[in-house]
Parts: sequence; C-alpha cells; structure tokens
Amino acid sequence: MTAFLSDSLFFGALITIACYALGMFLKGRFKLAILNPILIGVILVIGILTATGVSYDSYMKSAEKISYFLTPATVCLALPLYDKLALLKKSWKAVIIGLIAGVLTSLLCILLLCLAMKLPKEIYATLLPKSITSAIGMDVSVELGGVGSLTVASIILSGIFGSISAEWVFKLARVHSPIAKGLAIGASSHAIGTAKAVEMGKTEGAMSSLALVVCGLLTVVLAPIFYGFL
Repeated sequence: MTAFLSDSLFFGALITIACYALGMFLKGRFKLAILNPILIGVILVIGILTATGVSYDSYMKSAEKISYFLTPATVCLALPLYDKLALLKKSWKAVIIGLIAGVLTSLLCILLLCLAMKLPKEIYATLLPKSITSAIGMDVSVELGGVGSLTVASIILSGIFGSISAEWVFKLARVHSPIAKGLAIGASSHAIGTAKAVEMGKTEGAMSSLALVVCGLLTVVLAPIFYGFL
C-alpha cells in the first residue's frame, strides 16, 4: 500500500486539497480563528503521511504541481490594491513609515532573540526572513548561510499565527484603521496573513498585499546588513 501511494502521481495533490477543503469547512462551520485551514491542512497531511508511511520526498513529487499556482495567485493580489489606489495616494506617508517600521521591528526582534538565547549565526540567518513570503525568504536565508527548509517552516508558522491572532491583537490594541490592520498583517504574516486580511475587508486586503511585496523587498536589502550585527 505504501509503495502504491508513494508511486502515485496524484496522491500528494489530492490529500493536500482534501485536507485544506476540510479545514475550510471546519472554519466556516464553527467560526473559530484557531481552525485556520492551513493549520488544519498541515496537521492532517502530517498525520496521513505518518499513518501511511509515505516519505516527504514522495509526497512532494506528487504535490509540487500545486505550487505552480502560487505565482498567479500572488499576482492577483494586485487587484484589490488597484481598487484602493486613491486611498493609497492619500495616505502614502503613513504607509511608508508603517512598512519600514514593520520590517525593522521584525529584523530587530530576531537579532535580540538570537543574542539573548546565544543562537548560532546559521539559525540567525534562518530566522531573519521569517516574516516575508517563502518565495523570497528561502533565497535570502540560503544566501546568508541559513537552512532553507527551516526558514520555510518559520515563515509558515509566522503566517498561521498572524492569521489566527490578528483580530485578537487588533481588539486588544484598539486598532480600528483598515489601513493599519492591512499593513500590520502583510508586514508580519505575508501571504497567509494576506488571505486573512482579504476576508476582513477590501482595504485591509489591499494594504496587506502592498506590505507583502514591499516588506519582502526591504528585507532582501536589510537582512544582509542585520546579519552582520551578530
């Protein structure tokens, strides 16, 4: 049975889509933030692979085709930003300051964490790009000498945590501005958080899309500089 599933061309893609669909159903049914579809999907896929004995490499061979949709899906995030272009022009100063603050906060927190816990530079390089999209973050990590696979894991965890906790944090901090909410989510939780921002509203989704792209580019520039601080 394990050999059959490992050699299947569609096993990985099918269980990935099915697990995510189940996550979407549970979220819609119970309306709980903790029931994030990606989190549910990750847990279920890990459970299925463990139960069936299928290796991660075999799973990825049949599931990698799903990743082809990542680029066009990311490009589509430009549509809500275009719809809110007038609002962006009106608030451009606050947007720029917010984006820079978001990137610097992320990089500084990782630096302080690694200093406090005396982590090696390899782990430091691995964690520096944790708040940007994996397509950019993994390359930044590897270039600095980090572990690409661990970087992807940290990026996914950051996105899931941000998606789950965003609304609670905004209520606790009494943040009401849709622009501020969108920028905060996009700067800290990349594409996964942006999906949550789109659910919250068009303005939140547009600002999160902008933060996703700009913060990724800023991190590419600033990460090598911060890497030299440790």
